[in-house]
Amino acid sequence: MNASVDRVRDALAELIKAALVSNDGRSLAFRQAAAEKLAALAADPPRAETVRIDGAWTLAVGAAEAPELRPEEGRVNLTLPQTAPFTLEDLTSEGFDVAAAVETIRKSASTG
Repeated sequence: MNASVDRVRDALAELIKAALVSNDGRSLAFRQAAAEKLAALAADPPRAETVRIDGAWTLAVGAAEAPELRPEEGRVNLTLPQTAPFTLEDLTSEGFDVAAAVETIRKSASTG
């Protein structure tokens, strides 16, 4: 893995965590963390050829579904999609809407 993938994975993981947890305070904290990581990405965007967004998404899902967070999950019983709901360009664009992104993740999940 490379540093660019790590940075994208970390930002996506925070968005996923915000979508998963049922506690509004914790969700807000994850949203704020995501916003900070996304601002850093926008300020110094990785080159597109260094990041496979679907790979970063898969890694982010794994990080966000960590066993220690399971007790906090509760918004939805979800199966996240295999492909990223955002492009790298989306994530690094000025004005990326974190709240809308969290809702996109929630809505893209299969609730079985």
